[in-house]
Amino acid sequence: MVEQEQQCFVERCRVPLDRFRIVNVVRGTPPSPEHLSAVDAVLIGGAGKYSAAEDYEWTAPLLDFVRHVVDRQLPLFGSCWGHQVIARALGGTVVYDPDHAELGCLAVELTEAGANDPLFHRFPKHFRANMGHHDRVIELPPGATELARNDQPYQAFRLTDAPVYGTQFHSELDAERERERIRVYRKHYRDALPDEATVQRVMSNLADTTEVDHLLYDFLTTFVARGHPLSETSSLESPSSLPPAKRLPAASSPPEKRLPSAE
Repeated sequence: MVEQEQQCFVERCRVPLDRFRIVNVVRGTPPSPEHLSAVDAVLIGGAGKYSAAEDYEWTAPLLDFVRHVVDRQLPLFGSCWGHQVIARALGGTVVYDPDHAELGCLAVELTEAGANDPLFHRFPKHFRANMGHHDRVIELPPGATELARNDQPYQAFRLTDAPVYGTQFHSELDAERERERIRVYRKHYRDALPDEATVQRVMSNLADTTEVDHLLYDFLTTFVARGHPLSETSSLESPSSLPPAKRLPAASSPPEKRLPSAE
């Protein structure tokens, strides 16, 4: 699953794996400011069996690292577990809440702020996203703005004055990749996936193509390639003209710097 997570980011970002600097915090590599040398952005993905609401020996160094990234004003994106980690690091609240676990493809709605956001303005008011979580953010950190919600708040947020984003839904997973993950992590979702019939229903519900397909790529083009400042909301660009696709090939001319991904 470690390799699978890395490949998911390769596919969604359209950046070759050798352009990423991988930092695996749960396997004993503490993140540090040195990991930010010659990088353009930081991406934080999933951690499978680890809860963002719990404390492990690597939790404090990871939260400190997130705060350092924000202080540096580097573009930062967290998907699912990464979303929760960023929220917690900056003063928000994350809880383990299996009664409100979300699995499958679910509807999400932009807030007014999301509709005017430099990244999310590309989305329709209502869109679908593939999800898989039983931790969730119940309070945003100070200075954060809610961009999307459904029955649960804070499906997406960003810091008001920094290129820092989090999505509760899995921005790095298409349906096939999430099915792979459900098979491996099913034991961690016993309440939400009590029997094989439920597992198959959730897997069948996942969407091969959603509006989220381009989100990580658009994040990098908006805040890294173009350096789009958050204040320029009066001249927002049009949505990506590229059609939705799975397993998108890596860019032929990737950026010179590397992107660290903490898992």
